This record gives sequence, C-alpha cells and structure tokens, in this order.
Amino acid sequence: MTQAELFDILANGENSGVEFKRDDVRPEKIAREVVAMANFKGGRVFLGVEDDGTISGLTRNATDCEKWVMDTIFRHYIDPQIIPFYEEVVTPNGVVAVITIEQGTTKPYAVMHNERPDIYIRTGSINQLATREQIIRLAQESGFIHAETLPVSGSSISDIDLALFLNYYKKNYDETLDPDDYEMIKQRLLQLDLMANHEGKTFVCSLAGLLLFGKHPLRFLHQSGFRIIHYSGSEQSINTQSDEVVSGAIAELKNDFREILIPGLVTRIMLNLQEKLSVEAIASDHITRERNWEYPPEILRELIVNALIHRDYTKANQNRIEIFADRIEITSFGRLPNTLTIEKIMAGQQYPRNPILIRITKDYGFIDDRGLGIRRKVLPILKQNGFKEPFFEQTDDYLKIVVFKK
Repeated sequence: MTQAELFDILANGENSGVEFKRDDVRPEKIAREVVAMANFKGGRVFLGVEDDGTISGLTRNATDCEKWVMDTIFRHYIDPQIIPFYEEVVTPNGVVAVITIEQGTTKPYAVMHNERPDIYIRTGSINQLATREQIIRLAQESGFIHAETLPVSGSSISDIDLALFLNYYKKNYDETLDPDDYEMIKQRLLQLDLMANHEGKTFVCSLAGLLLFGKHPLRFLHQSGFRIIHYSGSEQSINTQSDEVVSGAIAELKNDFREILIPGLVTRIMLNLQEKLSVEAIASDHITRERNWEYPPEILRELIVNALIHRDYTKANQNRIEIFADRIEITSFGRLPNTLTIEKIMAGQQYPRNPILIRITKDYGFIDDRGLGIRRKVLPILKQNGFKEPFFEQTDDYLKIVVFKK
C-alpha cells in the first residue's frame, strides 16, 4: 500500500471493512475486529491510527509489531486459523501497520478468550456477538451445516404428503413402500434427511422435508412459497392489481402420460403468472390457438426454481415476484454463500447451499446436472428473443434478478 492510498482510506473513516486501532490495546480487541471482518466480507485493520483517522504511529518497532500480530493475535486468539497479509507504511507522523483479512471460507471464526469462543459479526463499523441464528447462517455459508436438515419443531410425519413422497421414492429408488407402514416410511424419510431427530426425543420433519413434500409448508415455514405482487405501473405502489401468496410442496405428482395430477409449487406459480403475463391467440395456421407470453416462460421457470432451491432458509423473509409495467423482479432472500459472487455465477461456478433440495429437484427434472441455468439458458434465450441483458442486484440480504420487457 502506498502512502497516498493510506491517506485516502484514513480520510474516509471507519466502515464495515476498515478499522483504526492503536497498537497498545489488548490483543483480544484486535482479534475481535479480525474475526468480525472474516465472518463478513473481509477488511483491513490499521494499527497506529486513532479513532478519528489521525496517525499516531506504532509504539512497537517493526519486528516486534509483526511478531505480536502474527504469533500472539492470530495464533493464540483466533480460531480457526487465519493467515493475514501484513505490511507497514511509513508516513511523516509515524509507521502504520496494515493487516488485510480476506473473507473467511471456514466460518464461523471466533475469538478465544478465557477458554471460551466468542463469535463476532460486523454491522457497519460495529462488532457484535452473533446470535444463534447468525451462527447457523455463518456455518451454513461454509458448508459445515445445511439449514435444510434442521428439525422443524411441532411437525410430524402426518405433515408429509405421503402420496407425493411414495410416488417419488418408487420412481427414484425402485421400492414400493406400504402406505400403512409408517415406521418404514419414517425410516426412509430419516435416511434422506427429510425427517430429523428433535432434541433426542421425537422425530419431526426437516425443513427440506416440509419444503419438498409438506402438505402445508407455510403453516410451519413462513419463508416458504412466493409472494407475487402485480403493480399497475412502473413503480411500487400501495394500489396493486393483485398481491397474493402462492405456497405448497415443491414436489408434484404426474401420471404415466406426464399429466400433472398434483401440481407442485413451481407449476402453481407459473399458472399464477400465466394469468398475468400471457394471452391466448389464434396461431399463424389460423386454426389452432397459442399462448403468447410477455417474457419467455422457460426463463421465468428457471429463475423461480433457482430462487427456491438456492435461497437461505434461515432468513424469515418470503421470496418475492414483483410485476411492473416494464419489468419483472424476482427476489431470493439471503446473501450469496461464502465467496460466491454474481460474476462467478455468470461464469458457471456453483456453491450448493441446499444439496437435498438440489438433489431431489434434479430427480424431478426441474434442474439439470450442470447447474448452468443462468449461463446456458437464461442469458442466451433472452438475447435470442431480443430482450436486454437482465440486471442483478446483490446485497447482504437478498439477490434480485430484473428482466426487462421488450
């Protein structure tokens, strides 16, 4: 880092990725900053700088400071291990040490103090102890746990649509289960992580079990389903043409002729959008009728499936489809997992946040094995049909995809 770059950062003050500290503070205080940044998106800690950005300089010599940072702070106070980039910048007012921390890939990181691990997260320029839900979310981002396997208190096997599950199991595992043998069915559900042991006492549905095969998943999971809002114009407004929630199991039941007997959630959503975004007209042969959509339906279906299976189900928000006069916006809640970015998604990189949902929706043919729907399907079809490239908006709370009308 150059002196000019340092001065520019100091002039802008502290934020979620920048922290100023003297080097005579207790090591656990610096460890707290490092852990919070690693659990977020990474950042830099500047030693030898006052809270207001004024350079006071290191009180330790260069060798002692680097050893103190690497051996004392990072080796003894932070778990799991983080390897930072350490550098020093010489200024007229003293030497500043810069500790650069990348976003961690083995979250959650903790400060080890008094033989107790404390997990911190960063909100703006403030560090806070993580809540239970936030710790679960951090572990999920690293792939250590998957929220879809968590037990759903109050549920039971009676909340599973056995017609859907038995049909799925027969087709994919070549075994016909007796619909009256609840013990055997329960064992199969447990083996597939569709049920879970709750507090070592009872067996309840897992989050994935209810999402995929639940009779009424919305009863237990307020984040399930989609809220579909149809606005009259191009801006959000209190007055809407419609505002409704579409819910139900993701799985569906078809007969041998591929006719849908029990529609799944994706089909229910597409039927809802069909009423709002398509019209039936006479085909070019002047005999048959065809349905004309404002947006390619295969694109809408792909984006809906992605939003269902890749979202963060530790978030209480319900996924949303907002229809405007000039565009449609599909919002999936939860930030992208770990180091995944929009650019990496566009390039075809994957990070399976919900492997059970992915595996079973593949069995249903909702997604393919490559997981390249955005790159191989969405972008080419929009371009071929004369649509603008979609807009992606990523925040710490959601991923939104905007498709513009021609």
